[in-house]
Amino acid sequence: MRPQSVLFSVILVTLGMVFTQTGASFAKGLFPLVGAAGATTLRLTLAAIVLLAIFQPWRKKLDARQWRAVFMYGVVMGAMNLFFYAAITTIPLGVGVALEFTGPLAVALAGSRKPLDFFWIILAIGGLAMLLPLGQTSEGLDPMGVVMALCAGACWAGYIIFGQRAGTGGGPHITALGVSIAAIIALPFGIATAGTDLLNPAILPIALGVALLSSAIPYALDMVALPHIPSRLFGILMSGQPALGALSGFLILSENLTHWQLAGIAAIIFASLGATVTIARNTPPPVA
Repeated sequence: MRPQSVLFSVILVTLGMVFTQTGASFAKGLFPLVGAAGATTLRLTLAAIVLLAIFQPWRKKLDARQWRAVFMYGVVMGAMNLFFYAAITTIPLGVGVALEFTGPLAVALAGSRKPLDFFWIILAIGGLAMLLPLGQTSEGLDPMGVVMALCAGACWAGYIIFGQRAGTGGGPHITALGVSIAAIIALPFGIATAGTDLLNPAILPIALGVALLSSAIPYALDMVALPHIPSRLFGILMSGQPALGALSGFLILSENLTHWQLAGIAAIIFASLGATVTIARNTPPPVA
């Protein structure tokens, strides 16, 4: 890989993460108008329309096994978004992202056997303990918001597993189908929460912006970047999501975090970084 192409890919992935967390911040502005479930429905539905129009998945044929995997991929994606938006209704964005990030971290560390792997697990658990609403360390942190964020993390783990089975790396049409199924899953909750307000022309431009920032643009950037960037480096970059969430929440939403919460986010980030590097080193090269 040429250094120039890798550097360009790093910039694209970083921009994608910035767009994702910026979109989440703007999504909170929709909560007073349509609720968290309504905002989730608008984001997924509009993102699905954009992705379907661009990638036209009906041109591809899937067998029964792929359809089952795509269906589960879309279901967990829809649940993940519903849980996450419900969580950040009552807890800061940075805390919500960090708690949600325990899902992919758990997948990465599943089946760990080496002592160093257990250190990353302990570090992640320590960071999680700093974020939980126990005693004086997380004053004002809503317990239900924490539960919702952890549920979103569990769904993110399922999203990774079913996404791999569906063959997300094989083509963008899979993601277009998955987002469409996720939108269908979220739709009843959005209608129950917001009703006809979902069709309010005044909020549709904001909702479209959220859909583009949180889904369509980051995915397009990743599609360009992933063929030119090592998977280990991609994992390291993704570990910065909680920090970007905290920064976005601070700059856009004026969300201030306690020292304990910042320490907890940092612990989860370092656990993810360490696990990514360790797993990459311990993975044997492919056989030619």
